[in-house]
Amino acid sequence: MEWEVDERELKAAGAELLPDGRRGVRIHGWEIESFKRPILNSLSLQQWEQKLQTSHLPEMIFGDSSLVCKHVNSGIRVYFNTFDALVGWKQEALPPVEVPAAAEWKFRSKPSQQVILDYDYTFTTPYCGSQALEKNSEHGRGAISEDGSCSLHWEDCKEQIDVVALASKEPILFYDEVVLYEDELADNGVSLLTVKVRVMPSCWFLLLRFWLRVDGVLMRLRETRMHCVFRDSAKPIILRESCWREATFQALSSKGYPSDSAAYNDPSNISQRLPIIMQKTQKLKIPDNL
Repeated sequence: MEWEVDERELKAAGAELLPDGRRGVRIHGWEIESFKRPILNSLSLQQWEQKLQTSHLPEMIFGDSSLVCKHVNSGIRVYFNTFDALVGWKQEALPPVEVPAAAEWKFRSKPSQQVILDYDYTFTTPYCGSQALEKNSEHGRGAISEDGSCSLHWEDCKEQIDVVALASKEPILFYDEVVLYEDELADNGVSLLTVKVRVMPSCWFLLLRFWLRVDGVLMRLRETRMHCVFRDSAKPIILRESCWREATFQALSSKGYPSDSAAYNDPSNISQRLPIIMQKTQKLKIPDNL
């Protein structure tokens, strides 16, 4: 989906593009900005390996790419970056997906070596985004206290994202997709983490998606959706819906679905075929003193 600026729609919504060539939009006290940078170089890659204490990282890491949603008055910042996502992968440490070639698989190694997979080579992450309070907001509020009492956190809630409202024909004032990392699993599938955002006159909505396909073995889809309706009050309301779907090729085939990997290139088209493993909706809890 290619997005083009419509100056009239921006003006009608009281929005404006960010200055100085930045990619993003300012609307109703929010600044939504995307950063799309090249793949990490070898020096940066070594630094990441040291910080994460691992020698295993995805083939393509867009380490300086990110998406940031900042509420200027309060200093609330919701953002998405690759390093935090890989921290989540490292901490969760799922067992490696079994592949037909059994436990040993020539995987990103020298031809003379066979590597026993003792780590999650799919780079599956539970990452749902990051949040922070910036110390220097427009009115001097939102400072992070030493004891962390002003920290933001997510609370489970019964409210749901209004998908009907999102389906309405509102103009899209800003849209972008940022790739955070990607790995082709030695030509045995795909592991991909992306975040997409769209900004409309009434709200912003984003989708963080981890998509995994181990050919002939497994498909896994972890999605986080966030929705914020613009309102006049100082505190924004942000809903977050997380959903984990997963199925083996064998299970899909038993239900009459194709067993050929080529039929599963687009996660948007097949997500409803994958059973839900976990799903929850949360609301961002904002300190009372903001």
